[in-house]
Amino acid sequence: MRKTLTTTAVAGMVLAGTAACGTVENLSAGQRLDSAFDKLGKERSLAFELDLDTDVDSLLALDAEQSEPGEEMTPEIAELLSEATISVSMHSKKPIATSEEKDFTAMAMKVGGPDGALLEYRLVGDSFYVRIDAATLGEMTGNPMPPASELPDEAGAFKKLLEGGWIKLSKKELEQTGKGMSGAPGFGGKAPSDEPSLDAGTQKKLTNALKKAVAENVDLTTSGGSDGTEHITATAPFRTLVTELFGALKPLQNELPGGEELPTAKDFADAPNKKVSADFTLKNGELTEVSVDLAKLAEKAKPKKLALVLRVSEGGKPEAPAGATEVNIEELMSGLLTGTLGGGLGEDPFADAPLTDVPFEEGDLVGDAAV
Repeated sequence: MRKTLTTTAVAGMVLAGTAACGTVENLSAGQRLDSAFDKLGKERSLAFELDLDTDVDSLLALDAEQSEPGEEMTPEIAELLSEATISVSMHSKKPIATSEEKDFTAMAMKVGGPDGALLEYRLVGDSFYVRIDAATLGEMTGNPMPPASELPDEAGAFKKLLEGGWIKLSKKELEQTGKGMSGAPGFGGKAPSDEPSLDAGTQKKLTNALKKAVAENVDLTTSGGSDGTEHITATAPFRTLVTELFGALKPLQNELPGGEELPTAKDFADAPNKKVSADFTLKNGELTEVSVDLAKLAEKAKPKKLALVLRVSEGGKPEAPAGATEVNIEELMSGLLTGTLGGGLGEDPFADAPLTDVPFEEGDLVGDAAV
């Protein structure tokens, strides 16, 4: 699964760096892909759906090849992964390609499962909306949550969440809570500094480096139909491509945000060097679908099919859901503690424990009080 995720990341860089050159076919295909991505960047609304084109048997066979005994994927998880979809839509005041975080006025994400939405959130204006199918998620992952009907009224917002209803939170409060948890300013820590970002000069150098690595290692072939649909297939040996891509990034490491050490050729020495391909579907010059074939990366398993598919469409502006219950973070966390520390089953987890066994020490902070 690690190799699968790595391949997905590589595929993303291949998509962003499509400027293959060499043969006339590569050059024109690369230009058409560049044009298709440019068109996406000019849109103010965009939607895409991501899913694995595979089946349960293929996933179990691939996982068994790489898992330690006793850690194999369960059939329930395999079913979830084989049928899950991730849908994202966004709307900005500016073209997507030039938008910064402050420019996005609405965003939405939904994780769909075999029987409907498992998790969904929307960010509309200054409010964040979320709902989950806790029962289905708990059943599939083997970590069931208590039924909402068994929780006391004190569980409040958390009970509402377990019931599958929409809850509404303040975006500003969420951001402040996130900063507090990272730097713990409320507990004497320091607030985290802003994450570094790429300046225009570094972005240009990064793009040129990736384009050069792609151009030297990726072959493009084309096929088309009479209805304006064209398929452009990019093919490259996996180990060679990923080694060259990260090799191109190495000189820019100190200029990239994050500051972590990039992998080297030695880290990819055991990766398969089989050729992998990404198929781009263009309709009248606009990108509609990308399919990355991952099946060839299996070493011994022979999955029937395993592809990562991205479908692109014109997005609308996500809207706030009706009937959402407005809550704050403190209510949600209080309800979570009430529901998971025995309150939902009518028990007090510390009721029978002697004072010395209570897991707090003098001076500990619990909520706003000191023990």
